[in-house]
Amino acid sequence: MSAQDILVLEEPFRTLWAGQDAFRAAAALQGEVLRELEGRRTLRTEVAGRGYYVKLHRGVGWGEILKNLVTARLPVLGAEHEWLAIKRLTELGVDTMKAVAFGRRGSNPARQESFIITEELAPTVSLEDYCRDWPAQPPAPALKRALVARVAEMARRMHQGGVNHRDCYICHFLLHTEPAPSLAALRLSLIDLHRAQVREGAAPRRWRDKDLAALHFSTLEIGLTARDRLRFLRAYFDRPLRDILVEEADLLGHLASEGARLMERYRRKFAPREAS
Repeated sequence: MSAQDILVLEEPFRTLWAGQDAFRAAAALQGEVLRELEGRRTLRTEVAGRGYYVKLHRGVGWGEILKNLVTARLPVLGAEHEWLAIKRLTELGVDTMKAVAFGRRGSNPARQESFIITEELAPTVSLEDYCRDWPAQPPAPALKRALVARVAEMARRMHQGGVNHRDCYICHFLLHTEPAPSLAALRLSLIDLHRAQVREGAAPRRWRDKDLAALHFSTLEIGLTARDRLRFLRAYFDRPLRDILVEEADLLGHLASEGARLMERYRRKFAPREAS
């Protein structure tokens, strides 16, 4: 490996792959393939009876990099985004995945090879699934308030600590279900960080607002009240609500308009096709 290459292995992979090419060993792992894209593969595997998620990056090629740059999108070149985001969130006290293996080799960004392996978080349920029936079967008010406050606190710590998610929907917040969620035992973990950005200082307002708009959109149909959303803002900004409503008026307008835009796009994309 060159000086620019990185390899970090914890157990059980440190012992399992001793003396082997870790990149080939990672690519040879078998299991349930969850996602297969050009240059990226995600699967769930088991080692010694324990579940792990494996993300393999094979390099996206210059064509994909240029296409992303032309459309003003930041290309995901490898597993390092997720590795760095996990490290930073852990430092910030935001519960997330535990990475047990990470490797990166190659200096050409178009052909760079990398992988990351994280422990499975189980038993858990995504907040999207957990909250799906709230409009018809509302939760206990105190539990709902606690979940709203916890998501707001996690988002605040993430943004203040220089991380923005870029896919900050409630489906990426996992609620741990053992013990059963209650005011005394409530734990959420943030996942799917492969597009996350990490920097020194707080996340720029532009990226902060994109994350908040994604959160707002993904909660539009779970029965949250206006008061619930005000509670979120109060917990996120950790300032008096009257100050937030004045100082963040532009953000509030952005959340409303962006939420409507995303919902319209979602409905167009997934609307049932009329029979011809």
